[in-house]
Formats: sequence, C-alpha cells, structure tokens
Amino acid sequence: MLHQTIAPPARILPALVFSQFAGTSLWFAGNAVLPDLQASLQMQEGALAMLTSAVQLGFIAGTLVFALLSLADRVSPRLLFMLCALLGATANALVLFTANDFHAVLLLRGLTGFLLAGVYPVGMKIAASWYSTGLGKAIGYLVGALVMGTAFPHLIRALGTSLPWQQVLVAVSVLAAFGGVLLYLLVPDGPYLKRGATFRVQNMLQAFRDRSFRSAAFGYFGHMWELYTLWAFTPLILTLTLPQLSPVEVSAYSFAVIAAGAVGCIAGGYLSQVWGSARVAFVQLLLSGLCCLLSLVVLQLNVPQLIIPFLLFWGVVVAGDSPQFSALTAQTAPPQLVGTALTLVVAIGFAITVVSIQLTGFLLTQWPLHDALALLAVGPALGLLALRRLV
Repeated sequence: MLHQTIAPPARILPALVFSQFAGTSLWFAGNAVLPDLQASLQMQEGALAMLTSAVQLGFIAGTLVFALLSLADRVSPRLLFMLCALLGATANALVLFTANDFHAVLLLRGLTGFLLAGVYPVGMKIAASWYSTGLGKAIGYLVGALVMGTAFPHLIRALGTSLPWQQVLVAVSVLAAFGGVLLYLLVPDGPYLKRGATFRVQNMLQAFRDRSFRSAAFGYFGHMWELYTLWAFTPLILTLTLPQLSPVEVSAYSFAVIAAGAVGCIAGGYLSQVWGSARVAFVQLLLSGLCCLLSLVVLQLNVPQLIIPFLLFWGVVVAGDSPQFSALTAQTAPPQLVGTALTLVVAIGFAITVVSIQLTGFLLTQWPLHDALALLAVGPALGLLALRRLV
C-alpha cells in the first residue's frame, strides 16, 4: 500500500538520540573549561557571555547559510550531519592550539556554532524522514538529547576534575566525531525524506501574516530569552549562591540542572499526546517564568537543601517546552513555507539569546545576581501572552 505507515527499525531512534547528544556536546564545551581558559588568557568576567554568544551567533549564521543554499536538500542529511559533526569536533579541538589568543578562541567557538547548524536542525530533518506518526514524541527525545549534550561537558569536568582542560576538550571532540560517524553508519535516509521548502527572503513576512503562526513563534521567542541565559550562567549561579561548593560540585550540579531539561522534554512529549502541544508549552513556560521571579527570594537564602532542588526544577521546565514549540511552529507555518518559516524563527530565537546573555552579563556587573535573573521573567511573560490564543 502506498500510504501504509512504515515502522522504523528499532535502532533508528536510539542512534539518532545518541548522535544528537554527542554532536551537541560541542555547544557548551567552552563554558565547561572556562576557568582554565580565563587563567590562560587572563580574561575578564565578561568572557562567559562572549564565548557563549560566539557560539549562538555562529549557529544563527550557519542556520541561514544552510537554508539559503538548501544544503539539507542537495546533500544527504545523514552525510551532512556526519561532516558537520566531524568539522565541529575539529574546530573545538583547535582551541587547544589557540588558548593564548582570545580572539582566535572566539572565532573557533563561532565556527563550532556555525557547524552545529548542520547537527541540531539536520537531526530533526532525519527524524522526520523516519516518523510520519509519533514525530512529536521523537522530537521530545531529540531535544532531550540536545539538552543532555549541552550539559555533558560539565559532567566530564566533574568526573575528571583532575584532568587538564585540554583533555576535557579532546574528550568532547572525540564524542562528537563518533556520534556523527555512528549516525551515518546506522541511520540511512528515511522513507519519508522530502525536499524542504526553498528559503526565499521575500517569503519571510508572508509566514508571519498567519495569527496562529505568530502566536507560536512569539511564544518560542519568549522561551529563548530565558533558556540559554540560564544555562550559560548556571555555574556562576551555583558559585555565587553556594560559595561552600567545591569546583567539582559546581560542575556536577551544573550538569544536573541543565540535564534536568531532558526530563521536561521527554515527559512533555508524552503529555502532548493527551493535552496537546500548546497546553504543555504554556504550563512549562508559566512555571519557568515563576522560577525567574522566585529566584529573587530563593537565591538569597544560601541553603543548599532549597537552592539545589529549586534549580533542578527550573532546569526541567525551562527546556521542557522546546519540543512543543518546535511542533507548534511546524504545525502552524504555511505548508508551502515550512522551511523558510522554521529557519527564520530559529534564527530570530537564537539572536534573542545573544541579546539576553549579553544583557545579563552586563547587569551582573551592576546588580545583585537575583535581580539580574528576575529580569529573565520578561521573556516568559511575553511568550505566555502570545501563546494564549493557541491554548
């Protein structure tokens, strides 16, 4: 039967999830070894925001370039994923040889972000080529893998705290390269692989004429204002609020807080089958916005038994709505402009993270930590207003 659903082989989803996890571990590799890089380069406090923003800006540029060239349509997605994972791993490892030049490190982190545009979105495309039904749940697992990959460098740092920072970077690069090769070997192009919509600049405004699409997109933008800023500053939050923690404990708890988002992503994927994506996204965005406001009180208490569970819960809900926003933007985009619309939304979303990270980094030099973090609530508040019509 032409329309019969084809069941993917059992290995497809685990291989996709692992490869996505391995590739995206490159994202915060620089953050995990930042104390050593700061010592090597004699960097100022603003280095954290600059290194993180370099990756984000690189990802934005990569997303737009890949879309303009239609690379995922012209090249097999699995081949593109592998090449970008290998090149991203190389760019990450080259930091070893440029650690005495801050501008070179920034350039390499930006290049790593550029190549991640061939890992994260392309992994989604590969998943869509295998799952005609159950895609929402599959995306929940894939975004969960992204979250775990983002957190993983902190785990390496915690488990191998006596390791030189160079070995931590090498370990992340090896993992990313292995993930890219593994996906190429185990995941062929799926039976539902189709050409995506051609990216055309003149189509950008047309996508935003649809009210439902605007609601999904602006909800996502509010979510992105908070997400990467919290992730980027988690080690600093732990260091400032719980000064009694050792560096090993800071790395371990940073991993736990960021990785907790995988729980929210996967659980949200299952809940969306009952509640719908809009309601799941709304509830999680509401809860993460409340965490921004509660940080005004909780983070001043210096009580590990309260602060650690609070940050873990925040980690769950701050990322758990990501897969549902991906589903909502895909569902509400004009059918003939899905590729253009999703590319534009992702690019704007990551541009917003750069503004948020830089602003928060500046505010931390002027304000107490809890006041700066409370300002993150602006994003969820505006996102909730936009999302109301879809609930």
